[in-house]
Amino acid sequence: MEKVKISSTQLFVLIVLFEMGSAILVGIASGAKQDAWIAVLLGLAGGLVVFLIYYRLYMYYPELPLSSYVQEITGKWLGRFIGVLYIVYFLYCASRVLRDFGELLSSTIYNSTPLFVINSLMIITIIYAIHKGFEVLARVGEIFFGIVYLTAILGMLLIVFSGLIQLGNLNPILENGLKPVIKTFLTQTITFPFGEMVVFTMLLPFLKDKEKVKLVCLGGMILSGINIAITVVVNISVLGVALFQRSTFPLLMTVGRIQIADFIERLDVLFMLYLIIGGFFKISIFFYAAVAASADIFRIPNQRKIGFPLGLIVLFASVTIASNYAEHIKEGLVIVPVYLHWPFQIIIPSMLLVIAFFRNRKKKKKKSPA
Repeated sequence: MEKVKISSTQLFVLIVLFEMGSAILVGIASGAKQDAWIAVLLGLAGGLVVFLIYYRLYMYYPELPLSSYVQEITGKWLGRFIGVLYIVYFLYCASRVLRDFGELLSSTIYNSTPLFVINSLMIITIIYAIHKGFEVLARVGEIFFGIVYLTAILGMLLIVFSGLIQLGNLNPILENGLKPVIKTFLTQTITFPFGEMVVFTMLLPFLKDKEKVKLVCLGGMILSGINIAITVVVNISVLGVALFQRSTFPLLMTVGRIQIADFIERLDVLFMLYLIIGGFFKISIFFYAAVAASADIFRIPNQRKIGFPLGLIVLFASVTIASNYAEHIKEGLVIVPVYLHWPFQIIIPSMLLVIAFFRNRKKKKKKSPA
């Protein structure tokens, strides 16, 4: 892995941009209907608990990324096998997010442009960014963070002044009880986007101030979780439950309804910039984690050499994982959480933590005087 040092501010910014990434694009937690915001907040709470597993593993091995300490915990060969599985997982997640944003652009602005061309341009940009190094990506994140928040504040003000918000659409709260909310929490929001913080197990050793890891990560998750919940509330208030569930990109539809004095309107194109920035950083972080893990496990001195071939894998996977966007969304909501997210985000890290606990306990006993 390359020798990188980033500040706590840069890590915080990357976490917020990553978490919000595609979560504000799609109709997250739509299965809970008007209670989707409750499912998001429950997902945030569950995600914070899951992150504490990653944090505890980091405390045992503060200088090592996931791909290295998994070998320390389970042994060289089993550890490498698990590490390779995580590489595939990170690449798959990157390809899914790339597909999300490719579909966004091809269905809105570039209607006549093939999905493959749009995704190619995005992945080439990301490969270039990763080639320049993670520190450069972190600095760019600081710049774009301000743009994202200014755009978000502007959008919220315009939606309010347009008189679009109808809080009555959020009623009745818990109309069908807690069951739909709990189901959505367990099958969606705990893993997407909050459980995806597992990717930062590859990046935490880069932080200069090790003592701030917990505060920075939890703070970034809480801020992004609140932002996502507010976005969901606004979408439901403006669109209503039925349209929120049916819409492919509810936030874009919400922004498209802004109209003030027959002059300020059709701002959905402007807000595409806001969405693309989030998507760029989410794909970049997943992709970088896969590149760094590959270089670590296969002992590749210069990880920049494998950026292009892995980028090609992400590109071709993004256009082949589903025949259409409806199938892509169904896979992401039904299959991926159960068979990929839960094992890689919760089950495997929990098992690693248990093994690491007993291994470190034995080491302490050996070091202590008889």
